[in-house]
Amino acid sequence: MAAAGAAGAAATDLEVIRGKRAALFFAAVAIPLGLPLWWKTTETYRAPLPYSEISRLNSLQLRLRVPVTVVFTRDSVPLDDQEKLPFTVVHEREIPLKYKMKIKCRFQKAYRRALDYEEEALSLSSVHEAKAMLAEPQEEAKGSLTVYVISDNSSLLPQDMMSYIGPERTAVVRGIIHHEAFNIIGRRVIQVAQSMSLTEDVLAAALADHLPENKWNADNRRPLKSSLGYEITFSLLNPDPKSHDVHWDIQGAVERYVQPFLNALSVVGNFSVDSQILYYAVLGVNPRFDPASSSYYLGIQSLPHVINPVESRLGSSAASLYPVLNFLLYVPELVHSPLYIQNTNGAPTPTNAFHSPRWGGIMVYNVDPQTYNGSELPVRVEVDMVQVMEVFLAQLRLLFGIAQPKVPPKCLLSELKSEGLMTWEIDRLLWARSVENLATATTTLTSLAQLLGKISNIVIKDDVASEVYKAVAAVQKAAEELASGHLSSAFVASQEAVTSSERAFFDPSLLHLLYFPDDQKFAIYIPLFLPMAVPILLSLAKIFLETRKSWKKPEKID
Repeated sequence: MAAAGAAGAAATDLEVIRGKRAALFFAAVAIPLGLPLWWKTTETYRAPLPYSEISRLNSLQLRLRVPVTVVFTRDSVPLDDQEKLPFTVVHEREIPLKYKMKIKCRFQKAYRRALDYEEEALSLSSVHEAKAMLAEPQEEAKGSLTVYVISDNSSLLPQDMMSYIGPERTAVVRGIIHHEAFNIIGRRVIQVAQSMSLTEDVLAAALADHLPENKWNADNRRPLKSSLGYEITFSLLNPDPKSHDVHWDIQGAVERYVQPFLNALSVVGNFSVDSQILYYAVLGVNPRFDPASSSYYLGIQSLPHVINPVESRLGSSAASLYPVLNFLLYVPELVHSPLYIQNTNGAPTPTNAFHSPRWGGIMVYNVDPQTYNGSELPVRVEVDMVQVMEVFLAQLRLLFGIAQPKVPPKCLLSELKSEGLMTWEIDRLLWARSVENLATATTTLTSLAQLLGKISNIVIKDDVASEVYKAVAAVQKAAEELASGHLSSAFVASQEAVTSSERAFFDPSLLHLLYFPDDQKFAIYIPLFLPMAVPILLSLAKIFLETRKSWKKPEKID
């Protein structure tokens, strides 16, 4: 019996030891190995991002370098000053904008003497003849300017004019025989160069979305936002087809007037043009009758209410990936003819048209009253496309921020080129678009970094991180190219910065775990781990208590 009891006790002790070993084995597998493996396999993957470089973009300083070549003729400055040529003068000033990105304009003026053919051209009696003779065989770099300094008594310019701005990247200023000739001429050159390239108004318009509301008025919010492409739609609205049979040669007008303009702007983005005719499409605002002139009119207060009812009929912006510009030619109904648009003074506008920033323009085309004499309805109406396209091209210039430049006093401004744009106006638009793209990319990257820093369960995939790195590198490259005066490459880099930053910001993978809160994680994992964890933890606690009890020495009894 004693032997059987001892064997049973030994078996019991062996089972206890096995149980302890099994509990320790399960704990060793579950805690040191299982928990890290579970944590690693269920963690949110977040690729590393250049947070420090993104934060430095907020304090980015842009230096916009404008290369200006100043060419002096023989009698434009004193002989002593001519012997000092060539040399370089740098004029730099900061644009006072209330924006985190500091912008400085740097005009680098390279002074030199005129070459023989330049002397011959500038000695002519007409600036137009000189302009044709000064045409360079090689195209000048975008953003660069050439200013010719002629003698004070030259007949190249009218005697009451001190400077001339040409259609290309050239200008002419009068010289002076004075001991401070270079300083005086330098100020004149800067005034002309600023009018042709960078002004405070141009940069303010480009940064209108990033500036305080009370800093600039509504006119500075007129230009379209920078985009890779634009869609232009010309629409003919005929609300009364029973009275008017309207015909317009829109295809020929686009080929003759609009396409050359868009070809000149092709460096800014891609353009697509289409047209449509809408019947029974009314403006949605009842015109008021003026008994004095026996005509109808739309007041300036009612113009904002004209667009919304018409826009629902256009249907062009719903499926477009790019900004859409709408140009509407409205032939009023017979009962509301003639119809005029009034300005702020209550007088009819000369063009009988108005435009809405970042949307397009509307022109009212009245039918000649003599057309109705002895004619049956509907009368045939042939639209004068020259008159219409003059208005629409002027509105296109305003929508793209190509406004009339503010020239210095006594400055003669050249007429527009056949395509409706000066070459330096395109360069000025590239300057503005480059700055706007950098501001947009910087804001997008900063917002993305703040969002990802605050919400830790957003997945950051490798392709998203790659786009962020591309955007940061493109911003830095564009800033370097602007500082070097390379406008074309700077604009391309700024477009890449905007594209990559927005592609990263709007990546769908960023939203996969955004709406997966912690309480849902507990609801999923607690039923899975609790039944396994409770026996293991209780066994470990029991083993710990027994081991602690066995470590206590028995008290000595006398």
